[in-house]
Amino acid sequence: MLKQRITTALILAPLALAAIFLLPLQWYALAIAGVFILATKEWAVLVDKNNSKLPNALIVGYSLILGATLLVIPPDVRNIWQVSNGEIVLVPMVRGILIVGAVWWLTCAALVASYPNSAKAWTQNTLVKVVIGLLTLVPFFWAMLALRSFDYAHDQQSGAWLVMLVMFLVWSADTGAYFTGKKFGKNKLAPKVSPGKTREGFFGGVVVSMLIALIAAVVMTVSPSGELDSSKLVIILFTCFVTSISSTLGDLNESMFKREAGVKDSGTLLPGHGGILDRIDSLTAALPVFAVIYLVCF
Repeated sequence: MLKQRITTALILAPLALAAIFLLPLQWYALAIAGVFILATKEWAVLVDKNNSKLPNALIVGYSLILGATLLVIPPDVRNIWQVSNGEIVLVPMVRGILIVGAVWWLTCAALVASYPNSAKAWTQNTLVKVVIGLLTLVPFFWAMLALRSFDYAHDQQSGAWLVMLVMFLVWSADTGAYFTGKKFGKNKLAPKVSPGKTREGFFGGVVVSMLIALIAAVVMTVSPSGELDSSKLVIILFTCFVTSISSTLGDLNESMFKREAGVKDSGTLLPGHGGILDRIDSLTAALPVFAVIYLVCF
């Protein structure tokens, strides 16, 4: 299993880096749309694993909805960003999608905290789970595109580094939680959702991710104006802190739905890792939350 995980990671990592840093914006959007479709197929398993027709139906339905947003806002930096009062800001529709996604994750936090009682409201309701999938995956797509297109006209790599920052935050939080939890973990974080996670591991992951955030803020200078002062440092660290917490929520959310569906993994596409959703579950929460605080609020 470990050999499979390493092999798969060694194949995926260069592909992901190449897509983020080398693909033109339109081709990058197409690549993320591919991830969106694969994740949609796996979400169908969490909605109803016994309905063999649901994956194709969900792919068509989700793709039509995503396609509709892309018809309104084609993946070009001039369509995603606009000048308002002398500042470059996200267009209202993209901003609205990201805000809806962030609000959904606030709601999700309540669902996870009150599980299994909260499951009574959705576990037998296919339509609710279909809508939840949309609220999870559509903001994920647009967060990836909004971040990648940030400051694109001035520097085509600025947004790529923002995407990588979120990924580093998620990976460091996950790695820090694993090792801290293994060494010091005693108190369960959400035993009814994911028995393996501990509070000690969670806090350890947050600490590690904040160290990464501090390094990134200094080395990458990830501030909107390209300059770093104390106020911007506080903004960046605050954004990264909330993002780190959100990444854990994304993981717990998928665990909750997998538990209700009675499956261990969302799929088998990635040997040693499970499915696409198993790899991006933390990112589905972290990316919209980061994008809303960093790109919208500031």
